[in-house]
Amino acid sequence: MKNIILSGVSGGMGLATATKLVNEGYHVFGLDIKEPKEKLDNLTFVRADLRNLSSIEEAYKKISEQVNEVDAIISMAGIYDLNSLVEMSEEDFIKIFDINVFAIYRLNKVFLPLLKEKGKIIITSSELGPLDPLPFTGIYGITKSTIEKYAYSLRMELQLLNKYVVVIRPGAVDTTLLDVSTSKVDNFTKETKLYKYNAEKFKDIVDSVESKKISPTKIAELTSKILKKKKPKYVYKINRNPLLLILNALPQRLQNWIIKKILLSKKKRS
Repeated sequence: MKNIILSGVSGGMGLATATKLVNEGYHVFGLDIKEPKEKLDNLTFVRADLRNLSSIEEAYKKISEQVNEVDAIISMAGIYDLNSLVEMSEEDFIKIFDINVFAIYRLNKVFLPLLKEKGKIIITSSELGPLDPLPFTGIYGITKSTIEKYAYSLRMELQLLNKYVVVIRPGAVDTTLLDVSTSKVDNFTKETKLYKYNAEKFKDIVDSVESKKISPTKIAELTSKILKKKKPKYVYKINRNPLLLILNALPQRLQNWIIKKILLSKKKRS
């Protein structure tokens, strides 16, 4: 039986992926701060705080006592934030980096000794990773672009050890992150003291980006296909948003002008 390390197993893409893989005969060691509500055969839950190196090392100790090697290390844990870069607290700034970036670094560093030859490290990024960020979504985009550089550098290094690094770049996925996104938009438009703009227009932009969402099972299916590839590609893209692609095809000065015009436009009178 093939063994998988999977972070973020308590819900969303992580739980969907765990379900798909155990149904295909894999044994999944699922790491998360809280246990998934759904019980699955061949899913071994290991409680771990990905923000704490000692907690991940303890998880490694427990898992290494049960298996000698794993076929893949899959990172699907992550959080979303939306805020002004000059108004958000330092605590929130550090927190999103800690979970979206440093947690992946810690997981791969600690569990690499278990990853077999030709094994795969799969990192979930975002379609926003290589794109220019929209205003107030910058902090999330910054963490994802950082992960993209990390993943590419890691791939360059681990190819020398005959191991693969793969990035999944999904667009909007129907998980709790979208609910968080909606509440973050609402909170930000109420609380910001610096930015007086058409909040309804900003909500329209966010809604348009998230309108075409896919089920987490689509990510699970893609992950399963990657695991079966003998020589996987570096990047797999799914559910890309055409509006973002068009915007990013424009010169940056024009992008800035368009967004400024939209957000500073006056509300229409009813």
